[in-house]
Amino acid sequence: MSKTKSAGVQFDAKCVRCPRIADFLVTVRETHPDYHAGPVPPFGMDKPELLVVGLGPGMHGANATGRPFTGDYAGILLYKTLHDYGYCNQAEATARGDGLKMINCRITNALKCLPPGNKPQGSEITNCNSYLEAELKVLKDRLIILALGRVAHNAILKSQSFKQSQFPFGHNQIHKLADDRFLVDSYHCSRYNTSTRRLTEPMFRDVFDSIKTIANEAV
Repeated sequence: MSKTKSAGVQFDAKCVRCPRIADFLVTVRETHPDYHAGPVPPFGMDKPELLVVGLGPGMHGANATGRPFTGDYAGILLYKTLHDYGYCNQAEATARGDGLKMINCRITNALKCLPPGNKPQGSEITNCNSYLEAELKVLKDRLIILALGRVAHNAILKSQSFKQSQFPFGHNQIHKLADDRFLVDSYHCSRYNTSTRRLTEPMFRDVFDSIKTIANEAV
């Protein structure tokens, strides 16, 4: 595939826009031949009430299973909370084919591929941003977007041509992007953040309480 951007494309399973990442994934496939080790597609409803945007696939999570937040530590708190608030049918996500179904919810990532060291470069996030832009264009106007972390928050703003200064990131901050679109921020549910208690389960539930309030007011 050409490394130039393709407007309107929401996902490309063969994308190689980022040479550093593409080369790294070749090595990953050699050392872990049973891993997905490629761009990870969004998962969930086509017309959701809630869109969850993470940073990118984890090495032994989505990069292995091919489904966002599936099989890794970050998914434990995320899917448990989504289940508790009625956004999926079960509290655990272990592998594709495990019976998990989303309810009025969709999950995507700012970066569709695992970068070396799990640390993307700014240019790589920019390369991937048109996918997020295209995805947001086809979702319904009434939408709540949950940004897991500052990188996801900034990627969402970039995809919508907003300046970061217009909507500063902050845990459990609510930003009205348009008449029927809201951006809600949370610290990422990573192992580091939960183990250091930068993000606790009650803090994460507070975010979902905010989402519930917005959803109820929109009815």
